[in-house]
Amino acid sequence: MSYPVFAITSGEPAGIGPDICLDLPQFQLPARCVVLADIELMRERARLLGKDVQIEPYQADKLPTDSNTVEVLHIPVAEHVQAGTLNVNNASYVIDLLDRAHQGIVAGEFAGMVTAPLHKGIINDAGKPFSGHTEYLADISNTPQVVMMLAGGGLRVALVTTHLPLKDIAAQITPELLSSVIHILHADLKHKFHIENPRILVTGLNPHAGEQGHLGHEELDVIIPTLQKLQADGLDVKGPYPADTVFEPFILKEGDAVLAMYHDQGLPVLKYASFGQGVNITLGLPFIRTSVDHGTALDLAGTGRAMSGSLQAAIECALQMHAPQH
Repeated sequence: MSYPVFAITSGEPAGIGPDICLDLPQFQLPARCVVLADIELMRERARLLGKDVQIEPYQADKLPTDSNTVEVLHIPVAEHVQAGTLNVNNASYVIDLLDRAHQGIVAGEFAGMVTAPLHKGIINDAGKPFSGHTEYLADISNTPQVVMMLAGGGLRVALVTTHLPLKDIAAQITPELLSSVIHILHADLKHKFHIENPRILVTGLNPHAGEQGHLGHEELDVIIPTLQKLQADGLDVKGPYPADTVFEPFILKEGDAVLAMYHDQGLPVLKYASFGQGVNITLGLPFIRTSVDHGTALDLAGTGRAMSGSLQAAIECALQMHAPQH
């Protein structure tokens, strides 16, 4: 039986990405996971951590014979990597991993990509404007709009806006943006998560969802009219719900995903429910992309204290998305 082949980008080389990729053989998942990394970096990190795994060059046409093997598609770092210490000269390497994973997906070599964490700051310090995996992958795949969704702890939470200062959020929430985000969320819940009639619970922007206009007008002016229009088009969208009540179990059971208006409205609850097992999913791309929901944790790199549960969950989610619809 042939398993789907996923590209696992190992991310920032000084962070915990290489560490958690060394745990891949333990997961015993029905997938062939190919780590995109510098092979000597992986071998050195394995020695540092005392990991008893075989690290072998990836050969597309040849499966490893030992189940305790990490397959590495070698992409060289520019300079030697010290665990826990960022190096601006290795910033391009992190981009190279993403580019090669995308090329492999386009060519049919990979069924999707699962990304370990990168460090946005060091990429920008290298003179490469970079706001994150999500935006970069949208750009290189010519995708006009993507939606960020996190899953874990029995929840799915998508976002209307992502990395914006709080003071700028209200102005960004327009009928056009809200409608397009809901359409992308609906389509991917249906086609990638195999939910025949997705049910979406939408939060308000303001406390108490605006309290009939006494605590803000965005609900009355933008959110409610947009939801009514989408409902008339046949989409199962409900709301706006106050963000402090939408996560009550009796409301959650009525939906397949929650759509929050901004990052820190929806994600704290999900991370509390799932931390260590959360998955970041990019919706709207023409391919599968999932990710861990944590950062590079430079202070843990090379110490043996990094946990790989989120990486396992991200691969399991990619498998779920890849599975044929029944």
